[in-house]
Amino acid sequence: MADVAGVEQRWATVRRWGPYAMLGVGTALTSATMDVIGMGQAERYATAVLVGFVLLWQLWWDRRSARTRADRSPVSACYYLVRAAATFALSWLNPFFAFLAAVGYFDADRLLPPRLLKPGLLVTAVTIAGSQSGGLPPHGPLGWGVFGALLGVHLGMIAVFGHLTAREEERTRTQAATIAELERTNTALQQALDENAALHAQLLVQAREAGVADERRRLAAEIHDTLAQGLTGIIAQLQVVANTHTRDADLAREHTDRALALARHSLGEARRSVHNLSPVALADDGLPGALHKTVTEWGERTGVQAAFTVTGTAEPLHDEVAATLLRIAQEALSNTARHAAADRAGVTLSYMGDEVTLDIRDDGRGFDPLVLPARTRTGGFGLDGMRARAERIAGSLTVEAEPGQGTAVSARVPLVRHDG
Repeated sequence: MADVAGVEQRWATVRRWGPYAMLGVGTALTSATMDVIGMGQAERYATAVLVGFVLLWQLWWDRRSARTRADRSPVSACYYLVRAAATFALSWLNPFFAFLAAVGYFDADRLLPPRLLKPGLLVTAVTIAGSQSGGLPPHGPLGWGVFGALLGVHLGMIAVFGHLTAREEERTRTQAATIAELERTNTALQQALDENAALHAQLLVQAREAGVADERRRLAAEIHDTLAQGLTGIIAQLQVVANTHTRDADLAREHTDRALALARHSLGEARRSVHNLSPVALADDGLPGALHKTVTEWGERTGVQAAFTVTGTAEPLHDEVAATLLRIAQEALSNTARHAAADRAGVTLSYMGDEVTLDIRDDGRGFDPLVLPARTRTGGFGLDGMRARAERIAGSLTVEAEPGQGTAVSARVPLVRHDG
C-alpha cells in the first residue's frame, strides 16, 4: 500500500512540473535553432507571445487545481485543449516545441472526459508527428507521406496503450471491489468473533449455573436416598420400641440396636454425600455384595421376603456406575416398602456384554402409570430421580406396573469397568 502511494506521488510530481520542464526544453532548443530553421521576426514575436501565454495558462491551472480537484471536468478539458492548441501553434513555428505536446499523452485520460479523449489525443499525435516529419506543414508528397506514416504509428500506439490502460483500470476496479469485499468480510468476521466471545462467556455462566443446579440435585437425591430413608427406618424401629418395651425387653433392645445401626449408617452416608464419595455399602464390597447386603437388610427391616440374584460374569464396575445402580435399587426398595404392601420382592443384577441391567420387582398393589405424573409433582425423588440417575451415565430406566399386579423397575446402563 505504501509503494502504491509512492507511485501516485511521483506521478503527481511529473504532472505538476512536467509541462514547465518540457516548455523550457522546447524554448531552449528553439532559441538555439531560430537561425537554422529560418524563423522570421514575426515568427519570433509570435513564439514569445505564445510561450508567455502557455506559461501563464499553466500557472493559472496549477493554482486552480491546488484549490479544487477538477479531474475530467469542463474546466480541465478546456485547459487541455487550449494548451494543445497553443502547443500545435508553437510546433508550427518550430518543431522542437513538440516536447511540450508530448505532455498531453500523460494527462489526457485524467483531464478529458471520455467523449473528448480521442480528439484530444489526435491533436497531440498530429502535433508530434508533424514535428518528427520535419515541421508543419509537410513539404511535398514525401513530407506528407512521412507525416502520414508517423501519424499512423502514433495512432496505433495510442490504440495499444489505450487498450492496456483500459485493462489496467478494469483490473484496478476489480481489485478495489475485492478489497472492499474483503474488508466487509473481515468486519463481519470480527463481529462474528465478538458475538462468539460473548456467547462463550454466556455459555460458561450457564454451564456454571447448570453445574451448581446439578450438584444441588445430586445432594438432594443423596439426602432422599440415604438420610431420609435411614431416618424413616429409625423412626419405624423406635415406634416398635415405644409400642413393645413394656411387654418384651429383648425385642425392644433388638429394635433399638437396629435404630442405632441405621443412625450410624445414615451418618456415614451424610459424610460421603458431602464429599461426593461412593455409598457406604460400596466402601468394602463390590456392587453384587453391596446389593446382596442391602436387599437382605431391607427384607429383615420390612418383613418382606426379598431375594437377590446375579446373572452373567460379574465385573468390577466404575464407581459412578456402581453407585448409581445401588442408589436406584435403594430407592426402588424404599418405594416398595412405602407404597406396594408387597409380600415378596426380587432384585436381579445382570451382566450382559457391554451392558448391565438391574431389575427390581414386587408382587404388591402396583399402580396406574398414567397417574404417575400427578404423584411426581409433589416434589419427591422417586421414579423421576431414578430415571435422572440412569440418564446421567447414558443409561435408561423403564417401569412396568398395573393395579393389583405388582411393579417392575428396570435400569439399563453401559458396562464401564473400574479404571483402577
